[in-house]
Amino acid sequence: MSVSFAYTVQNWAHFSGVSGRSELVPALMYCFLLPGSAIADTKFEVEAAREVEAVKLARDTQAGGYQLLTAAELKKMLDEAKPMVLMDTMPYDASYKKEHLPGAKHFLFPVARMTSWDTKETDGKTEADFTALLGEDKDKPIVFYCGFVKCTRSDNGAAWARKLGYTQVYRFPGGLFAWKGADFPLEAVK
Repeated sequence: MSVSFAYTVQNWAHFSGVSGRSELVPALMYCFLLPGSAIADTKFEVEAAREVEAVKLARDTQAGGYQLLTAAELKKMLDEAKPMVLMDTMPYDASYKKEHLPGAKHFLFPVARMTSWDTKETDGKTEADFTALLGEDKDKPIVFYCGFVKCTRSDNGAAWARKLGYTQVYRFPGGLFAWKGADFPLEAVK
C-alpha cells in the first residue's frame, strides 16, 4: 500500500470515527473513489507511458516524412470537401467492412515496419496497385489512418506514399478510436 493511500485511509478513518475492522472495508472503498491522493502514485507512471508513445510517434513521423492531423482537423477538411485521398489501412473484413471514415478507400498495411514491398503483408497487392489507388497527382493530399495511436499501419502507408514521391502526405494517428471519441460519423460496406 502506498504511503499516500495509507495516509488517506488513516485520516478518513480517524475523522469518520471508524474504529473496527468491519468499518474499514467501507473506508477503503471510499478511498478508491477519491481523486488525487489515493491515486497520486500512478500519475507519474501514466505520464512516463505517454512520453514513450509521444516520442515514438514523433520519431515515426520524422522517419516517414509525413505530417500529422487531429480528428478535428481531418473532419474540417472533409466538411470543406477538400480534394484528397483518405486511406484506411486496417484489415478489410475485421475492420473496414464494418466501419470506416466517410469516403475512405482501403489498402491493408502491416503493423510492423515494412522496409521493402511485401505482397504477403499487403493482402497480395503490389506497389503498382497502391500507386494506382493513390492516383497520378503527386501533390494531392493523402491521409492515412488505422485504429489508434499505437497502431502503425497508417505509418507504413504514409511512409510508402512519401517513398513513392507523394508530397502532401498526412497521418491521422488517433484513427477510428479518436474519430469515435469525437462522435464523428462512420460508414460501413453495404
